[in-house]
Amino acid sequence: MSVMTEAVLLDLVHGCCPSCTGAALQEDSVSHRRQVFLLRGKNHLNPDSLSHLSACTAGSACVLDSESTVESLIRFKETVDQQDLSSIRVLTSPRGREVLQVYQDLLFTAVYTFRYSLIHHTCEDCTSPAPAASPADVEEEVSKFLQKVPGLRGDLRVLRSSLIPDSFGHGFSTRGGGVSSISTMSSLNLFSSSRRRDSRAVVTENRRRLAVHAGFPAQQLRLVQVNHANDVWVLGKEEPQSYDAMVTNRTDVVLAAPGADCMPILFADPVSKVIGVAHSGWRGTLMGVAMVTVEAMVTEFGCRASDILVAVGPSVGSCCFSLQREQALDFYNIHPDCVPDPESETPHVNIRLANRLLLQRGGVLPENIHDDTVTERPSVTPCTSCHPELFFSHRRDGKEFGTQVGYLWIRETPPPNTR
Repeated sequence: MSVMTEAVLLDLVHGCCPSCTGAALQEDSVSHRRQVFLLRGKNHLNPDSLSHLSACTAGSACVLDSESTVESLIRFKETVDQQDLSSIRVLTSPRGREVLQVYQDLLFTAVYTFRYSLIHHTCEDCTSPAPAASPADVEEEVSKFLQKVPGLRGDLRVLRSSLIPDSFGHGFSTRGGGVSSISTMSSLNLFSSSRRRDSRAVVTENRRRLAVHAGFPAQQLRLVQVNHANDVWVLGKEEPQSYDAMVTNRTDVVLAAPGADCMPILFADPVSKVIGVAHSGWRGTLMGVAMVTVEAMVTEFGCRASDILVAVGPSVGSCCFSLQREQALDFYNIHPDCVPDPESETPHVNIRLANRLLLQRGGVLPENIHDDTVTERPSVTPCTSCHPELFFSHRRDGKEFGTQVGYLWIRETPPPNTR
């Protein structure tokens, strides 16, 4: 049976001296392995002042001595992630807990379990704590720091469909140019989940970088609340708890659909100036989420299906996607070409083709759909699983997967011709 390793963070920044911290560490008996990290303040730059603490940790503590608390804590998290640790104990003062919990909320998720052991007995060597920074001040500090971090995995790049006219802004993100450091989420991960390790602050910075690159205000970006079904939210009506598609005629919002094998699909009607986005996995495809989105545009805004342009973004191809035979049969019933090897125990399934066929049956013109069957336009539908250098993939990367998005908005004035 493996023994759990706990990360122990010793906080010298918020009022406790090395001696008091070391004494508290010795009093705390543990029955498991621990990796000790030392958050060192400017008052303890002299190595001699750390001699007692060094003896308590057998000289094995990892010293976090960056210029700022946020940089030190980001370094701490990167090391914790590299070692696949999730249990964190913090020895700090009562004020330190108050401050560090704000950083915790911004830089960590529910994947990590924090325990705070408070040091109440202090000596004359303990520093007088400065006034605690407000949560807003800490959030601003974290944001400013992340904005200065160089992008990872090359420049930020998006794919654009030549089918969508310039009266709309749109694109499909790829994985380069962001600040997510976890290998399977590096680097432009655009979705933060309580079940994954990438933090809210990092994802917020990634979204800001995408917005700057694409040319829209970051605060206008709105992602669908995925439930792998076919619910559509018409903006302006009451927002459901979860939904896989949105439609609107507003110009002050950027709609976005996530994908990490599932299809992010963009819908644009240049006649009625109406847009929609949908997230469509294999379940959503069978439930007709793409066509339900079209029907919402028709019903709510008077669009005609024949006017609607559809761009299907990066998603898993039939080369890399298979289902159990019973599930694959539902796609075979849409069209036999959707299942190239139906006799297999786990047949490969072409969810993109099924999506196209269902849209065409609903009145969308074949030439108004840009997917992987279209060869005369630059591709916007590569296989996410086949291209780890460009895209995130749930099936390839496992539970700690990143997310790219397809995004779309209505321009109030068309930009200068850049095509």
